[in-house]
Amino acid sequence: MKRLAVLGSTGSIGTQTLDVARMYPDRFRVTALGCGRRIDLLERQAREFLPEVAAVFDEDAAADLRVRLADTGIRVLSGMDGLTEMCAAVDADIVVTAIVGMIGIRPTVAAIGAGRDIALANKETCVTAGHIIMPMARNRGVRILPVDSEHSAIFQALQGRGNSAIHKILLTASGGPFRGKTKAELMNVTVADALAHPTWTMGPKITVDSATMVNKGLEVIEACRLFDVGPDRVQVVIQPQSVIHSAVEYEDGSVIAQMGVSDMRIPIQYALTYPDHIPSPADYLDFSALRALSFDVPDNANFPGLALAYDAIRTGGSMPCVFNAANEWANAAFRAGRIRFTEISDIIGEMMAGHRADADPDLDHIISLQGEIDRLCEERYG
Repeated sequence: MKRLAVLGSTGSIGTQTLDVARMYPDRFRVTALGCGRRIDLLERQAREFLPEVAAVFDEDAAADLRVRLADTGIRVLSGMDGLTEMCAAVDADIVVTAIVGMIGIRPTVAAIGAGRDIALANKETCVTAGHIIMPMARNRGVRILPVDSEHSAIFQALQGRGNSAIHKILLTASGGPFRGKTKAELMNVTVADALAHPTWTMGPKITVDSATMVNKGLEVIEACRLFDVGPDRVQVVIQPQSVIHSAVEYEDGSVIAQMGVSDMRIPIQYALTYPDHIPSPADYLDFSALRALSFDVPDNANFPGLALAYDAIRTGGSMPCVFNAANEWANAAFRAGRIRFTEISDIIGEMMAGHRADADPDLDHIISLQGEIDRLCEERYG
């Protein structure tokens, strides 16, 4: 019986994690659930799984949930301290960090400090604080198990590698809903257009990131951190069918790829059951219906977010933090109808150009950069 704490249980990854837990009640016991503010869903989850603790970042929402769950004996925590306590103090074997944004950094660090294994879906933590969390995890004997489909695929392709050196990581991307469009055509796309991903079902923030190719940029940085490779060994490959989820090329020219249907429950479950593959709620890949696989190269001219990510990780230090923070602001502003789609990458580039990188930012500096970039963006573009 593996005890799970799910940070971000009401989001796309969190709800699918609970799908897996629901399928295997004899394997998984949910001991903690946490979210930002969606307490209607969190209440339903809490009543179903009866965790020891439910944590809510929003203080008012937490107070409301405390009243709602008064008959259950479930302890309700609130604020950043509540999320941190949920990840560090609650009895759990593995913490699924599925909450979106930099809100997930401190709870993840706390969980690592407490010796919990991490099923990592909060890529912002690795992008902005990977230089802190990866050495910390090694020192604590904590396993960082990737949940992103691409990083899970790489992780799987690395099993059994022995002493073999990686020649290249092939990080695949669908190309998003606007693949093939020019910048002029992108000027007037709507939020609804950007949220219509052709192959994956994800939360709104990540779906827009996929449309801009910023998500793939974040994944390049994450791959460098997780697998200890330089950016020149990470090649992004457009694979529109989203059947090949990523691959590893070894020094002898062998390429080992992981394939499957586009269902996040597969990489989620593998992170929870590693090193075992067991039946999942997902469908099987039907090779009789799979007639072709196609490949392409990224269009950096019309989707500059990916190239900006490479610039950020090559500069290093605090620059990936600025890349991430500027994108968080711009992505939210686009979804709120305040800026155009094409302005997202423009804003990221301008924030990076004006930043003097700190070579080794600590956790407080990383967190403060989010507020600083938010303030600058509001002043210039708000």
